[in-house]
Amino acid sequence: MGNGKQGRVLIVAGSDSGGGAGIQADIKSVTAMGGFAMTAVTAITVQNTLGVSAIHEVPLDIVVGQMRAVLEDLGADAVKTGMLHNAEIVEAVAEELSREESAPLLVADPVMIAKGGASLLEDSAVSALKEVLIPLSALVTPNVPEAEVLTGRKIVDVEGQKGAADALLGLGAEAVLVKGGHLSGDLIFDVLATQETIQVFSSPRIDTRHTHGTGCTLASAIAALLAQGIELTAAVAAARDYVHEAIRTAPGFGKGHGPLNFLAVVDDGEI
Repeated sequence: MGNGKQGRVLIVAGSDSGGGAGIQADIKSVTAMGGFAMTAVTAITVQNTLGVSAIHEVPLDIVVGQMRAVLEDLGADAVKTGMLHNAEIVEAVAEELSREESAPLLVADPVMIAKGGASLLEDSAVSALKEVLIPLSALVTPNVPEAEVLTGRKIVDVEGQKGAADALLGLGAEAVLVKGGHLSGDLIFDVLATQETIQVFSSPRIDTRHTHGTGCTLASAIAALLAQGIELTAAVAAARDYVHEAIRTAPGFGKGHGPLNFLAVVDDGEI
């Protein structure tokens, strides 16, 4: 990797009017990591830090049209998928990516539930994710509840995260990052598994309500770094540091799960 990489990231995800998650978080995160963000909007959510109150789905041909317009002209070094709310859209996105001769790296964040508890994924989409999207992925980034749904396993500790990662590798993903933020404890453990290696990252838990969009932000930061030719483990480590600092320095907006500080860490030379 690394030759001629421009850091172009096509984001295929839903919009969050509150600016803390979804494509808004994705664009900010990719930009902060030095990448160039492009989008195919899958849905418009009516959302703030207190939750999602309505979802307007974008017609399938418009979603695919956005992807094709970007890929045929600007091209992409990585694609990051977020909210793909039904089986039809999962299948259409997978089909569009399969058309690419030199397919960009796919980072699939299997977004299922908003921080406030609203479901963002129809049941039919779960099997479509497993059958057509995960097998195309360079990296899948589920949190514990998402990994439980995708694998049918209960996860209570790091060993459970490793087992789930292994099961998801079995579906054809090149790498899996099972994020442990939903488990209890003073440390948060994230498990990164590939066919060859398994690594456990840990960081101290920050006691805060300002964690809206952490999954979107992390996956997009990783995608932006991979798009620039950074090796997977280094990209995950750098993106985790970025998100940790973004949570620590969160601006404190909103009455619920507040957004992160997307400009965190960028200028101190760590990344």
